[in-house]
Amino acid sequence: MYKPTFQKRSVLKFKHFSNHGYSLFTVLGKEVLIGVLSVATLQNATAKGISVETEKAETDSTITNRGVMMEEVNVTGTRAPLTVSQQARMVTVLSREDIQAAPVRSVNDLLKYAAGVDVRQKGPLGALTDVSIRGGNSEQITVLLNGINICDAQTGHNSFDFPVDISEIERIEVLEGPAARVYGTSSLLGAINIVTKTPKKTSLSTHVEGGSYGYLSAGVRGNIASKSHWNNQLSASYTRSDGYLRNKAGSLNADYHTAKVFYQGNYTDEDIAVRWHTGISVKDFGSNTFYSAKFDDQFEHTFKTFTAIQAENLRGRFHIRPSIYWNRSMDRFELFRGAANKYPFNYHRTDIYGANLNAYFDWTLGRTAFAAELRNEDLVSGNLGEPLSRPKHIHGTDREYTVGLNRTNIQFVLEHNIILDRFTLSAGLTAVKNSQADMPMRVYPGIDASYRIGNAWKLYASYNTSLRMPSVTELFYSVGGHKADKHLRPEELSAFETGVKYDNNGITAKASLYWNNHKNLIDWISDGTLDADGALVWKSVNFGKIKDFGTEASLDFNLHQLLPTQRFFKKFGVAYNYIHQKKVDEQGYVSKYALEYLKNKFVSNIQLNLWRNLDLGFYYRFQHRMGNYIDTNNQRQSYKSYGVVDTRMSWNAQKWTAYVEANNLFGAHYVDYGNVPQPRAWVVAGVSFNL
Repeated sequence: MYKPTFQKRSVLKFKHFSNHGYSLFTVLGKEVLIGVLSVATLQNATAKGISVETEKAETDSTITNRGVMMEEVNVTGTRAPLTVSQQARMVTVLSREDIQAAPVRSVNDLLKYAAGVDVRQKGPLGALTDVSIRGGNSEQITVLLNGINICDAQTGHNSFDFPVDISEIERIEVLEGPAARVYGTSSLLGAINIVTKTPKKTSLSTHVEGGSYGYLSAGVRGNIASKSHWNNQLSASYTRSDGYLRNKAGSLNADYHTAKVFYQGNYTDEDIAVRWHTGISVKDFGSNTFYSAKFDDQFEHTFKTFTAIQAENLRGRFHIRPSIYWNRSMDRFELFRGAANKYPFNYHRTDIYGANLNAYFDWTLGRTAFAAELRNEDLVSGNLGEPLSRPKHIHGTDREYTVGLNRTNIQFVLEHNIILDRFTLSAGLTAVKNSQADMPMRVYPGIDASYRIGNAWKLYASYNTSLRMPSVTELFYSVGGHKADKHLRPEELSAFETGVKYDNNGITAKASLYWNNHKNLIDWISDGTLDADGALVWKSVNFGKIKDFGTEASLDFNLHQLLPTQRFFKKFGVAYNYIHQKKVDEQGYVSKYALEYLKNKFVSNIQLNLWRNLDLGFYYRFQHRMGNYIDTNNQRQSYKSYGVVDTRMSWNAQKWTAYVEANNLFGAHYVDYGNVPQPRAWVVAGVSFNL
């Protein structure tokens, strides 16, 4: 428990300012000495009557009625870094505490509890998962690792192949709505940023767990924090499962094996901060009927590497944050598992090289940011793209990459932020040019505003626009009943959102309304026609214009803070998202994505402390999906609503934790995609140690 110290006369000297709780003093533009500081908590304080003297010390200044968040975290809702309280846009943050309490084993599973996020699984443990935001699809969001875009130009299906074990994640930031000027193009309907962190002290941790369907997972992480300015961390994990499905021949066809290795380091002194990471993700999984209901023994192998380095100067008012990165993705798809003689395997390799320069500076009229990014996407394949002038050999095989696509995206961003006592205004624009189809430079503007009423209420509104280039799969995948269109136009979106947030004394509530206007939306559609081989024909098309209206609301109670004397109830939360879609009547068509949106999603959770260190949590989610699918008998079926209960019981000691988790506790039968049933009850038990 924090104990305030009175009558202490020591002086704290701040030589430079980041966006910490004390950053309000940056408006003075001078070095600041704080003479006396008395607060009642380390989390939230109101600075009343704090004596402030400058180095020149001509007069004393008194700052009153200003709410200060001590050690407040920067979140990315604008191009320039702003704290949570300063942000004009609402960013959902899943904290380390949220991650540890949830009965999940992947980022994908955790995002199921975010009301505005649609997680559609085709397999367990994130084997193949499409994640979207506010009625969109997996191609329409940007996925980032420590602020570095790790999306694959080939397809959004494998965007969540992280080299990072979930135990290493510090927080997850979810930005809903167009985010072009924040995270770049392709973030048509939002972005998800996975943030890792190295502990400040040298440490070692490990975990092992096992459960239903032959599930086993183990991992280890260690870091060395030097007494100077260095910190280096290395982790590795392995996970496997027999899966929960078998093909008609009786063999496993949803089994899963993955290995991850991740190294990250950083150097920090008073002048500069440098961060770097490199990681490997290897995954093999039976993809039963994931891509075609006609074939029930498909298989996929993916191998991904991630490398990036970032830096930032810490002194002065002008901050420069350059970064460079290289992500490589290789995959092999087998329509018939291990039987290349029946149908040739599909091989793909994507290299993405990127460099960006972000900068911001503070001046009399606020904080101005500008950025430039160069991103090259180079894909070679056996069946995706235009013919290559010189085919490339596939290592370890007698095959060659014969087709491919190379495109370069250039982006410029300009943004200005006005941060007053209670008002924040953030406005800017993004200029984009892509070499594909000789696309000219296009400009996409955006503006966000918020106003704080008292210390608890905040009103906000925003208007933003963005675009997304088609994936290579959408442009060229013409296999197994699919007919792609290489002349697809980029998707465009304009969106308006307004809402209110309340945060005070253990109660957090948010409510928002949003309108999305899609133009040239890309989707795969079918009218039920079969090809010569009896496979359903799917065509990639610019679907036209679709308008979405949605509302989202959430209410969270920190019951320890509300009722300090009771210890049984810890937290309770509920959230709901509703979407209504208005579109051109497409009777007779079945859509893979655009028409199969979540109309209703409700989530709730409660955290209990049963006795001493024994905690129990329950999570519930209800989903009602629109649209329909064609089953294996070529009959149209509507998606059925379903509800799922997950739970976790854990004993949390200082240096170790033992736990048991159950997903789909009551064994609900449901599908996220037609013809791919999801597992019934899945039980896992494990233990972790932190030294």
